[in-house]
Amino acid sequence: MRMLAYGAAADLHDEYLRMSAQLIRKSLIKFVEGVISNFGDEYLRKPNEEDLARLLHIGEQRGFPGSRNDINVLDQSPVFDDILEGRAPKVNYIVNGHEKNMGYYLTDGIYPQWAAFVKSIPGPQTMRHKLFAPHQESTRKDVERAFGVLQARFAFIKCPCLIWDRDIMGKIMIACIILHNMIVEDERSTYSNYCDPAEFIQDRLGQSSRENEDRDANNDFIYSTNRIASLASYMKNKAQLQNREAHKALRDDLVEHIWAKFGNCN
Repeated sequence: MRMLAYGAAADLHDEYLRMSAQLIRKSLIKFVEGVISNFGDEYLRKPNEEDLARLLHIGEQRGFPGSRNDINVLDQSPVFDDILEGRAPKVNYIVNGHEKNMGYYLTDGIYPQWAAFVKSIPGPQTMRHKLFAPHQESTRKDVERAFGVLQARFAFIKCPCLIWDRDIMGKIMIACIILHNMIVEDERSTYSNYCDPAEFIQDRLGQSSRENEDRDANNDFIYSTNRIASLASYMKNKAQLQNREAHKALRDDLVEHIWAKFGNCN
């Protein structure tokens, strides 16, 4: 733990611990492998409905309901597999009076115009667009901030790596992420924006049950806990995921939402 927390070399602790540098390095490897083996399934899992409910709640407070962090790859990426195959948890939120049933990523301009992406507005001209652009761009930096927190907590991954094995480097990074997630979960109740996900889910379920009665079935994703039911379902989900009109409509709704929430502050 001292190596991870302070980034110190193994031979720095040999006299203090009465252990050789080689044994300390082996102990570090055994430790990170134990963390991954025992806690990886829980703290590296994909978000469940409670996690999504908490993220939606925080997103609404910040002005971007339904948003997730930026991604670095798209082609051949499995990030949308659960949605396409109908295995993703349901996501329901309302923005600018319109209900949405799919989360989205905040991205930069190189990404395509999909319903799952919300990009900034280059060269904004109107007051609404000038307010939306910095909000989108600042929120999009969450990944960089999160990695900065990770580096501040574990100096080992901030300094030049002391391990010359690529696989071990990867295991150390994963172990640090797991430990970070464990700390976040333990301290979550002390956060000012903490909410009880059970209450939020219940509110969403009650609201969704009423709105589902009048919703057009053609606009819904087909969700399932099993593998994809049919090729038709897969193609339908893919078409909605890559819908350019939905992309523009979502961004317009978010522009109005941000303006209604923060427009009077400027």
